[in-house]
Amino acid sequence: MPEQVPRTPEALGERLFFDTNLSANRTQACASCHNPDYGFADPRGMASPGDDGVSLGDRNAPTASYAALIPTFHRGEDGGWIGGQFLDGRAATLEDQAGGPPLNPIEMGMPDKASVVARLREDPAYVAAFSALYGAGVLEDAEAGYAAMTRAIAAFERSETFAPFDSRYDRWLRGEVELTQQEDLGRLLFFSQQFTNCAECHKLSETEMDPAETFTDHSYHNIGTPENRALRKMNGVPLGTIDPALLDNPGVDDPAQRGKFRTPTLRNVAVTAPYMHNGVFQDLRTVVLFYNTYNTQVEARKINPETGETFGPPPVPETVSLEELEIGPALDDQRIDALVAFLKTLTDARYEHLLD
Repeated sequence: MPEQVPRTPEALGERLFFDTNLSANRTQACASCHNPDYGFADPRGMASPGDDGVSLGDRNAPTASYAALIPTFHRGEDGGWIGGQFLDGRAATLEDQAGGPPLNPIEMGMPDKASVVARLREDPAYVAAFSALYGAGVLEDAEAGYAAMTRAIAAFERSETFAPFDSRYDRWLRGEVELTQQEDLGRLLFFSQQFTNCAECHKLSETEMDPAETFTDHSYHNIGTPENRALRKMNGVPLGTIDPALLDNPGVDDPAQRGKFRTPTLRNVAVTAPYMHNGVFQDLRTVVLFYNTYNTQVEARKINPETGETFGPPPVPETVSLEELEIGPALDDQRIDALVAFLKTLTDARYEHLLD
């Protein structure tokens, strides 16, 4: 029985998203590192393995959920950079992002666009779908065929599948459920301008009750995340190597942007471990404890519970966003646990079983 031909860009994009034939060894798809069963993130480790079975990157795969709501890479009114895909914003749009991994030698590993489009032509369902949706013969031209592929994947990523806004928090906003006392304390702390610094960067809307809150302002900051020495022992990146972060973006040449990464959404954060741009923390509570190191004077509160040692130093100390990080008093265990409880309420309904 012939394969059903996708009739819409979204349906075509969904098929492409799960297609391992678009990688060099036919083992890896978009969904391999953005697993829809795990918040469109990669639960396999601190960084994603490549299609060759050997390569291992130096950054954690960010969630693709709610990625369609990230604005195009641009400068804000204050001159700071905002938006863009990837952790350094180097892909201005979803389409640009979709075109990156197939050609990345340590990801899907295809040599060029023509090779990817040749794989598309192998499949009669693709030939029919691309011709119907993007014009007859579109797959006969490498540039046009590749661009059409990225448009289809982006169309799928803009669908409600990636951004349902149906977490317990969303249902609470609609009056459908109640938050526990601990969760509500965490909510109050999170949005407080007096007791935490969370909303400084993880809040976009003017109102706390916005039903489309993304829990990020899409800005760039260096929060002093320590080096992931364990990952670098695995991937061979020399210890002490500085990840330039935003300075890796070809549109940015200001040394003051070194070490700054785009603020991620906190939606589904409780089910998309490990954390930070390099996957250095395994537990969400550890992340909150790390932020708390900027406010506490107690040495015992500066210990990473995952290692039993002091949190490592910031790799690029000169650009750390101390003004934002040092807002508010130190947090006690009750408030830390409340914040974690609130962050768990940001989990989409389809992933709530992962919280257990």
